[in-house]
Formats: sequence, C-alpha cells, structure tokens
Amino acid sequence: MAVPKCKTSKSRRNKRRTHQKLTAPNLTTCAKCGEAKLPHHVCPNCGTYRGRTFMKTEE
Repeated sequence: MAVPKCKTSKSRRNKRRTHQKLTAPNLTTCAKCGEAKLPHHVCPNCGTYRGRTFMKTEE
C-alpha cells in the first residue's frame, strides 16, 4: 500500500485543485423575446430556436 513520505503542504495541495472549480454557464439572449437562454437550445420562455417555433408555450 502506498504511503506518502512527506506531508503535502497547503500551497501544493491548493495548486493541484485550482482547475476543479465550477464555472457559470454561458448565456445568450433570445432573438425573439430577449430572455436569457443557453446557446444552441430552444428558448424556454417563447419556445423558438433559430426563428422557428418548436414548443408551444402558455402566453
């Protein structure tokens, strides 16, 4: 079984973990209604994608 020979310092441990952070998703605005939406997805507010209606929404 592997046992560490020396203690890993807080600095070295934190340097290794710098890439394990969460990032906020990129949002774009819908061309029809102006609401925020994920890129390349149907707008959840108005149901359109690239100028075509794909979902019927309650208005």
